Amino acid sequence: MQLATQDNISGYLIAPVPGAPRLTRAVDGVDHDGKPTTISVVEERPLTIFLNGQEIVTAMTIGDYPEYLALGFLRNQGMLRADETVHRVEYDEDLDTVVVRTDGQTTFEEKLKKKTRTSGCAVGTVFGDMMEGLEKVTLPDIQVRTSDLYALASIINRTPSLYLEAGAIHGTVLCQGDRPLVYMEDVGRHNAVDKIAGWMFSEGVGPGDKTLYTTGRLTSEMVIKTALMGIPVLASRSGFTAWGVEIARQVGLTLIGRMRGRRFVCLAGEERLLRDADPDAVPDEDRKHRRKGGME
Repeated sequence: MQLATQDNISGYLIAPVPGAPRLTRAVDGVDHDGKPTTISVVEERPLTIFLNGQEIVTAMTIGDYPEYLALGFLRNQGMLRADETVHRVEYDEDLDTVVVRTDGQTTFEEKLKKKTRTSGCAVGTVFGDMMEGLEKVTLPDIQVRTSDLYALASIINRTPSLYLEAGAIHGTVLCQGDRPLVYMEDVGRHNAVDKIAGWMFSEGVGPGDKTLYTTGRLTSEMVIKTALMGIPVLASRSGFTAWGVEIARQVGLTLIGRMRGRRFVCLAGEERLLRDADPDAVPDEDRKHRRKGGME
């Protein structure tokens, strides 16, 4: 586990490490004036996930936390039960594969035949029956303090990240109250969420008092993943899709978007909000941090 060491990220259990090897490479080019320039560009590599002896999917990812990504993907696709015993998670860096080994053999041939391409920037894939299991979801009735939302946005937007270093990437943060806990990044928002789901599954962390914050759009996929993870609140710097809002209202998820400085919009689950902060007393967002999420 990569632990935060800098003062401004010391509250995280897992924080971004923008300078970690293999995540970016320096690429030479020319700028708008035709002058030579060198910039950091995010790496993208395939990762093939196996469940026992069955190949499940090949995902395009930046390559960090492959074990969490594999566990979270399988968990979010319903291929790992909450009470499943995982004996080993084996990552082979040379072969770019992760094998998750459980108690018994598993067969998902029929499920694998049905795939839905999602709106994720790295062309995400979910398997058959996207809405399966949502009718059984009951999310906890917790209070969401607007003071916590403002605090989270301020901390997260000032956190050194791969996005601020190189762009072309999404960030997703698991939060509790006014504290961000785990900050994952990847080329697709679905991968970042799956890494968090994998960490929660691995560490036995409960979802009921958590908030999921993302730099990306609030799409149907993001809402479904969050609801099936049992997290009652999903917030973003970016905007909404109509289907995402419809599903959030259906399952009772609090959906908050366009969080910039003192501003936000809640389109579902407003009854959870406890407005304990005066928006006029909240400082507006620093211009230098507006890039984060600005192009999502």
